[in-house]
Amino acid sequence: MPTETPDNSRATASALATPSALVTAIVPARNEEPVIAACVESLALQPEITEILVVNDESSDRTAEIVRELMVKIPQLKLLEIRGVPTGWLGKNYAVSIGASHATGKWLLFTDADAQHEPGAARRALDLAQETGVALVSFSPEQMTQRWYERALIPFVYCRLAKYFSFDAVNDPSSDAAAANGQFLMIRRDAYDAIGGHTSVAGEVLEDVALARRVKSAGFRLWFALGAGIVRVRMYRSFAAMWQGWKKNLYLLVGGKPSAVYREMYEAFPWIPFLVILAGLKIPIAAFLGVWLLIFRQISYGSELRRNHFSFSLILYYVPGVLLYAGVLWASYRSHAKGKVEWKGREVPVSVPGTTR
Repeated sequence: MPTETPDNSRATASALATPSALVTAIVPARNEEPVIAACVESLALQPEITEILVVNDESSDRTAEIVRELMVKIPQLKLLEIRGVPTGWLGKNYAVSIGASHATGKWLLFTDADAQHEPGAARRALDLAQETGVALVSFSPEQMTQRWYERALIPFVYCRLAKYFSFDAVNDPSSDAAAANGQFLMIRRDAYDAIGGHTSVAGEVLEDVALARRVKSAGFRLWFALGAGIVRVRMYRSFAAMWQGWKKNLYLLVGGKPSAVYREMYEAFPWIPFLVILAGLKIPIAAFLGVWLLIFRQISYGSELRRNHFSFSLILYYVPGVLLYAGVLWASYRSHAKGKVEWKGREVPVSVPGTTR
C-alpha cells in the first residue's frame, strides 16, 4: 500500500487545492538516481506547475534520498512511496495512479524521470490546450543520444514509428487514430476521471497509447506533436537498458501481431542491397551494384531523419541501426510470444495473439 513521507501529509495536499493550482506533475521513479534531480528541477522552474509528486516505486538506490534533499529547496515537491504492486497492475501504471489520487491540479502532467522540461514547457502546453480545446496534450520528446548504439537505434526506431503514429491523424477528431507519449502527457483532470484514469489501463505495457485511445473514444480531443524545445530525454544510459526497453515495447508499437513483425522486417531491412552484395562473392560487379543500392537506401534514410527532426549526419549509423532494429524487433516478438518481458527487475506478463505459452 502507498505511504507518504512524514513531511507530506494529505492535509498539505488538500491545502493546495485552490484555483491557482493549475498543474500537478507526476513522476514515477524506480531506481532513477542518475536523472531524478534534473527532471524535478526542470519541473520546479515551471510557474504553472504548483505541485510535483514523485512516486518512489520501491527503488533500491538513492532516488528517494535525492528527492528528500530537493524538498528542502522546492516546497511544491512531495515524495510518495508504494510498497508492492497489486495483481493486474504494472508497476509504473500503479505508481502514477497513486500520484493522481493525491493530485490537486486541474491538469495532470505525467512525465518520466529521464525527461528534462524546457522553461515555458507547461505554459506552452496549457496555451495549446486552450487554443485547440483539447483534453490531452502530449509531446514526443527531443532525443539526446551520446553513444554509437543510441545514435544508431533510437533515431531509426522513431523514423519507423512515424509511419504508424501520424500527428495529423491523431489530432483529427474525425479519425480513430490515437497516441501519446508518456514522457510528456498532460491531461485535464475531468477527462482523466471520466475514462477511469490509469485503473482502466492497469495492465497495459503501452499505457500512454492506451490512455490516449480511451480519451479519444470517450469524445475528448487530443493534441500530439514533436517536443523539440519543450522536453528532451536521454532514454537509456547503457546498451543493456536500451535493448531491454525496446524489447519490452517495440512489438506492441509496430502493431502487436506476428504479421506486423514480418511486414516490418520486410519493409525496414535492405534485403535487396544485402543479397546483391552477397552475390558479389561470385560476381564482383554485383558487389559494386549492391553497395550503390545500399548507399541509395542510406540517403533515403537521411530524408526520413530530417523529416523527423534528427540530424542528417546520423545516416552514418544506418547499417548498424537497421541491424540493431531487426534484432531487437525479433527479440521483442519472441519475448511477447513467451508471455513475459523484463523491465527494471520485474517480469511483465504479456501475450501475442495466436500463440500459446
